[in-house]
Amino acid sequence: MKKTSKDYVYVGIQFMLFAVYIIPINIITFVNGTAFNIIGVILLTLGVLMSLLSIIQLNKNLSPFPTPVTGGELIETGLYKYIRHPIYTSILLTFLGYSLYVGSGYKILITIFLLILFFYKSRYEEKKLSSVFSGYTEYIKKTGRFLPKAF
Repeated sequence: MKKTSKDYVYVGIQFMLFAVYIIPINIITFVNGTAFNIIGVILLTLGVLMSLLSIIQLNKNLSPFPTPVTGGELIETGLYKYIRHPIYTSILLTFLGYSLYVGSGYKILITIFLLILFFYKSRYEEKKLSSVFSGYTEYIKKTGRFLPKAF
């Protein structure tokens, strides 16, 4: 499927937010105690592991663009059995975990912007996926966007 300008805009904003996140800006900081450190490390670790597993499961279907890869297939197993966008979830968990660990409200704010971006990017992506995969509408009914349906 051919990429549109929207594909490039979404990916461009995403990588811009990634870049802004890694800039060491010390505004909106907070004192993080042991609890924040522990929660941060847990979320960070969960995010990294989930990301690796999601990428392996997506395999040749992996692309930073919302438009599906040509000749791709709908993955409904592994993490994708429960969550439609586990890579987005893993990025958010990783960023939030690190933000808590270092006590950065600035980084939490960037993570919130990423959540908003991923919401709109995934809506656009799901329209594309629905047009390519006939079973995608049923898949949506069984799975959550970023968290399993129970949440």
